[in-house]
Amino acid sequence: MGGPGDPPEGTPEGGPVGGEDEYRSVVFDESFVRAARLQESSARERMTDHAPAVRRRPPLRRGLTRQALVLVMLILAAFGTAIYMGVRHPYGTDEALQPVEPLRMTVVPLSPQGKVPGAADAETLYAHSPAAEYEVGAEGIPLPAVHSTAHFSDSQVVTALTTVKDYLVRSSLYPEVLDSSEVRPARALLDPGQLDQFDQSVDHPVADGRHAPTGWLVRFDPTRAELADPRIRVQGDLRATETDPATLEISADHTFVYALRPTGAPVGAQVSLFTVRRELTFRFDRDDLREHQTQLVVSYVQAGPLSCAEDAADHLSPLLAGQTAKAGGPAGTNPFATDGATALCGTLATAAEPKV
Repeated sequence: MGGPGDPPEGTPEGGPVGGEDEYRSVVFDESFVRAARLQESSARERMTDHAPAVRRRPPLRRGLTRQALVLVMLILAAFGTAIYMGVRHPYGTDEALQPVEPLRMTVVPLSPQGKVPGAADAETLYAHSPAAEYEVGAEGIPLPAVHSTAHFSDSQVVTALTTVKDYLVRSSLYPEVLDSSEVRPARALLDPGQLDQFDQSVDHPVADGRHAPTGWLVRFDPTRAELADPRIRVQGDLRATETDPATLEISADHTFVYALRPTGAPVGAQVSLFTVRRELTFRFDRDDLREHQTQLVVSYVQAGPLSCAEDAADHLSPLLAGQTAKAGGPAGTNPFATDGATALCGTLATAAEPKV
């Protein structure tokens, strides 16, 4: 007798013992059947259509799944966007290639016509000078009313004006800059394209219209003069102009009045006033606006009382109370007036000095 799983006639001769089928472990699942290249015709097909017992199936069309198709589309879209942004830079290719213009500077010493007026305290001098109504420190550098330009927004104009004010404060009012012990506060606001010129000016000053530290900063000879009053008087204005679609320009015209005394002098020593008028032109591209930095491209400075014989490129060496200088140069120049000086050395007008 055969087992329960054996055929009635018993196990065929040569077949596996116990009725084990050698193909029993092969599983013909649905995917296996669909992938078969040959397909047996059904009995009905063979009877009605005289179809062959076996026919070859057409090859399967393996397409991308919906998720894979979406992923490919996203990758192509991102790649196309990257190419587009590279071709059309949001700030324009020409702007990115514009070179930084070097600073052009003129420093005009103003020589007094007689003895430099002095007093026992700074307040007396200020009260009897054209600076009597000036504001103190940064208050004398107010921001004007802000309006957008054709290609620069209100916020960009404000950024430019604020950066220029910061530069004026750091280069004209910081005590460590005035006594020539530091230059970094102002340097930190300059466009990187001007740093080499700035550093060369400080390290190797030359009165060549390009490399005078006094074109960048107000700084006094520390062996000659020091501040007698930290409340520096200031007056001036700022103006913003768009020079082209890629450039914003700020014009600054400010007069700074310092109370000075001889270095190391006692508190009761005579005090005198020293006036510096700075007419500066700053330029900004969009990188400068984003980085809170600027390009100082024109610096026109009138300063006195100075002696025309002194080199004003590296430091300003003031003539102090009671000192005199040789007369010379053209008619008196008044740094408080709005007209510009026309000489490399001028004479300080008596109207610019305190009446004490």
